[in-house]
Amino acid sequence: MFGGLAKSIFGSSNDRYVKSLNPLIAKIAGFESAVKAMDDAELAQQTVRFRERLANGETLDQLLPEAFATVREAAWRVMGMRHFDVQMIGGIVLHRGEIAEMRTGEGKTLVATLATYLNALPGKGVHVVTVNDYLASRDAAQMGRIYNFLGLSVGTIVPNLTDEQRRAAYGSDITYGTNNEFGFDYLRDNMKYERSQMVQRPFNFAIIDEVDSILIDEARTPLIISGPTDDKSELYIQVDAVVKRLTADDYEKDEKQKSIILTEDGTERAERMLEQAGLLQGENLYDFENTQVVHHLNQSLRANMMFKRDTDYIVKDGKVVIIDEFTGRMMDGRRWSDGLHQAVEAKEGVTIEPENQTMASITFQNYFRMYPKIGGMTGTAATEAAEFYDIYKINVVSIPTNVPVRRVDEEDEFYKDTHDKFRAIAKKIGEHAAKGQPVLVGTVSIEKSEMLSEFLGQEGVPHKVLNARYHEMEAHIVAQAGRKSAVTIATNMAGRGTDIQLGGNLEFRMSDEYGDLDPGTPDYEAVAERVRAEIAAEKAEVLAAGGLFVLGTERHESRRIDNQLRGRSGRQGDPGLSRFYLSLDDDLLRIFGPDTLFARMMRSNMEDGEAIGSKWLTKAIETAQKKVEARNYDIRKQVVEYDDVMNDQRKVIYEQRSDIMDAESVDDMVADMRAETVNLIVGDACPPNSYPEQWDVAGMKEKLAEVLNFHPPVDAWLQEEAIDPEIVESRVQEAADAMVAEKAATLDPTTWQQVEKSILLQHLDHHWKEHLATLDALRQVVHLRAYAQKTPINEYKQEAFSLFQRMLDHIREDVTRTIAHANFAYQPAPELPELPDFLTTHFDPFTGEDNTNDVDAGTRGFVTTQLPPLQIIRPESADLGEDPSSWEGRVSRNAPCPCGSGQKYKHCHGAVTA
Repeated sequence: MFGGLAKSIFGSSNDRYVKSLNPLIAKIAGFESAVKAMDDAELAQQTVRFRERLANGETLDQLLPEAFATVREAAWRVMGMRHFDVQMIGGIVLHRGEIAEMRTGEGKTLVATLATYLNALPGKGVHVVTVNDYLASRDAAQMGRIYNFLGLSVGTIVPNLTDEQRRAAYGSDITYGTNNEFGFDYLRDNMKYERSQMVQRPFNFAIIDEVDSILIDEARTPLIISGPTDDKSELYIQVDAVVKRLTADDYEKDEKQKSIILTEDGTERAERMLEQAGLLQGENLYDFENTQVVHHLNQSLRANMMFKRDTDYIVKDGKVVIIDEFTGRMMDGRRWSDGLHQAVEAKEGVTIEPENQTMASITFQNYFRMYPKIGGMTGTAATEAAEFYDIYKINVVSIPTNVPVRRVDEEDEFYKDTHDKFRAIAKKIGEHAAKGQPVLVGTVSIEKSEMLSEFLGQEGVPHKVLNARYHEMEAHIVAQAGRKSAVTIATNMAGRGTDIQLGGNLEFRMSDEYGDLDPGTPDYEAVAERVRAEIAAEKAEVLAAGGLFVLGTERHESRRIDNQLRGRSGRQGDPGLSRFYLSLDDDLLRIFGPDTLFARMMRSNMEDGEAIGSKWLTKAIETAQKKVEARNYDIRKQVVEYDDVMNDQRKVIYEQRSDIMDAESVDDMVADMRAETVNLIVGDACPPNSYPEQWDVAGMKEKLAEVLNFHPPVDAWLQEEAIDPEIVESRVQEAADAMVAEKAATLDPTTWQQVEKSILLQHLDHHWKEHLATLDALRQVVHLRAYAQKTPINEYKQEAFSLFQRMLDHIREDVTRTIAHANFAYQPAPELPELPDFLTTHFDPFTGEDNTNDVDAGTRGFVTTQLPPLQIIRPESADLGEDPSSWEGRVSRNAPCPCGSGQKYKHCHGAVTA
C-alpha cells in the first residue's frame, strides 16, 4: 500500500531514471541549430573531428550530445526522419550498455543509429545483432545510408559468404548480422590454423535488436558446429518399426518436461521385438552392449509420441523441416541433434541423413558476455528484467512512448473446448471485418492456423494465413495486415520485423501492384502519389472503425510473447483493441493450469458455446504463465551453469591455439610437452623413494619405445651404484631432445616450425573434439548422481576438471609420439581434399528442441589445415619388417596399420587379445 502511494507521488525508479536524462536531452537540442547550419560536406566532416577529439583524450560520454545531434540531422537529410526526444533517451540507454524497452512502432531501428554511430567512432567495430537475415540486410541497407553519409563503413554478415567477404564485413566500422552468424563465426575462427584465416576482430560493442528473443528465448540452446559420422539409417528404420508397434500402455509421457519412458511391461515388449529384429545383445535391454539401441529407442519414442507433424515440423520436398517454436518459421537445413532428427525422418519415411559429432560449441550467454559492453532493445523486456541482470548484469529501462497509447486490452474469454472457442472467434472476426476493422489473429501452431482458416471459410470471411508454409510471402502479408477489413492469421507474431501500418504500406503496395514501374521515374511517382492518397483515405476509415484488432487464440507459455502480439496494435498513438480467447483444451491450461479450479467450475457449470470472462480468471492464467517462465529460467540457468564449466576450459584451449598461431616458434612448447611426458613415464615406472629393484623396468622400456621411439640401455644404467629416477629421467630427456634435434636439422627452420605448429594444432583439435563428446555424455547422465544425495552440477565440475587434465596429458603424449615416430621428407604440396559441409546446430540439451541451426555452405573448404610443402611419413611394413609381432612398440596405437588395411593399428595388428 505504502509502496504504491510513494510511487504515485515520486514515480517509479524507472521514471526517475528517465527523468534524470532530460538535462542531456537539452544539451543535444542545444547543438541542433549549429549542425543545421552546416552544409552536407561540413556535417560529414564531423566524424573526422570527433575522432581527432577522441585521440586527444576526450571520452565518448563527452562527445555524446554533439554526436547525437549530428546523427539526428544526418537522418533528417538522408531519410527525412528526425529522432524524437524519447528516441534520444533510447539511444543514451543503449550507449550505457542497458536495454531500452520501447513499444512496437516507436522506431527502435532508428534509435540504434545513435549509439551505433557514437561507439563506432573509436574504430574498434560495432556489431548490430538482429533475429534474421532479412532484417540484417534490410537495416544495413536503410540505416547504412546515414552511416555512409557520415563517412563510416557498413558490412553485413549473412549465410554463404566466403571468409574474405566475412573478413571485410567485420573490418567495417559497423557490422550487421544475426546472433547465429556472429556466434558460428567465433567458433569457426577457433578452428582455423592460421591467424590470417580468422575473420573476426576483438569484440567491442554489440547492440542486440529483439534482445529478449536472442538472450532469453534462444539462449536455452547452445550453438554447435558438428561434422558427419557413420551412417546408421538402417538401425533407425528398424527401431522405428518396433516403436510403432507399442501401445499407449507401454510408455509414460510427461508433456511438461517433454520426456517419455517405457513402463515395465513396455520394456519387456520392446525387448522381445528387438530380439526378433536381431538388435538386442543378450536378454536385457539395459545391458552395456545395448547402450546404442536404448538411445535410439528413446529418441524414436520421442519422435513418434511427442513431436507432431505440422506443429513441431513439416515434411517438404521429402525432408523434415523444423518449425521454430518462437516465430513459427520454417528453419530450412536445420536439424535436431543427438539422433532425434534421424528418428523423425524414419517416422515419416523420408531419406535419413547421417548423424553429426560436435566439434565446437558455445551458449549465447557466454558468447555475448565476451563483449565489453552490450546494449539491447525490444518491445517486451520488463517481465524478464531479473534474468537480464542475473545473467548479463544489464538493466532494463522502459522508454515512454512518443504519443500516449490508446489501445484497449480486454479481459480474456474462456470456453469449454476448442471447437466452441474457434466457432466464437470466427463469428467475432466476421463482425469486426464487416465494419471495416482489420483483424490480426495470433495462433501458436500451423495446425491451429489451418483449423481456424476452416472455421472462417464456413463463415465466409476472406482472410490470409501467415505461417511456416508460406513464409516467403511473410513481409508482404504483414505489411498489408492493417488495411480495411483485412483478416490475417499469423503463427507466433514475435520478431516478424515488418510494421503493420493502418490503411496499408506504400512500399509493398507499389512492389506488389506496380512492380513493372521503376522507382524514381515520373510514371512511378505519379502512381505513388495516387496510391498514397488511397492509403490516407483508407487509414481514416480504419481509424473510425477502431484501429487494428489483435485476437489471440490462446495464451503462450510466456507473457512476453503475448505482449509482443498485443503490441502490434496501437502503434504510434493509433487506437486499437486486443483480446485473448482460451479453452480448457489449450496446452497452457491442460499442462500447467490449476486442474481442480477449471475442472470444477467450467466442465460442470458451462453450457456448450457459453463464454465467461473475469479478472480473476485472467490472473489465474498469468500465474500459470509465471510458473512456466520460472521453469524456463531454471532451464536456461542450468544451461549456463553447465556451459560455464566448459567455458573456462574453452578459453584455455582457444587461448592456447592463439598462442600457437601467433608464436614464431613453438620449440619451447613442444620441448615442455616432451619433458612432462618423460617425467610421467619415468615417474610411473620409478616411484620416488623406491629402490631400483622395485622399478617396473620392462614397462618403462615398452612405454618409451611406444611414445619416444627410443630404446634406452636401462639395464646397463641399473648396474651403476648411484642410479636414481632423476638420473634416468635426465638421460631419457637428453636422448629424446637429441633425436628431435636431429630430425629438425633435416629441414629448414621455417618448415620445421610449420611442422610443429601443424602437429600441435591437429592434436589439440582432435582431443578437444573428443573431450566435448565426453562432456556431452557426462551431462546427460550426471543428474543420476542426485539419487546418491550428491549435487549434479558439483559432480559435473569435478568430473569435467579430471577429464580436462587427462585430455591435456593425452595431448602432450600424442604430440611427443607423433614427432618422435614420424619421418619427414619434401613432397609437392598435395591438393587438400574438399571438406564436407559443417552442420551448424542450435539445440536444447535438456529438451532436444532445436530452434536455430543451419547448414552453412560458406564453410565448405575454409576450415582447413594449411600443411607445409612436406609430408609426414609413417613407418611402412618395409621399414618394420614383415613380421607384425615385431611392430609392437614401434607403431603408434592410433596410427594407420602398416599392413595397409586402412584401420588404426590398435584395431588391426595391434589389437589386444585375451
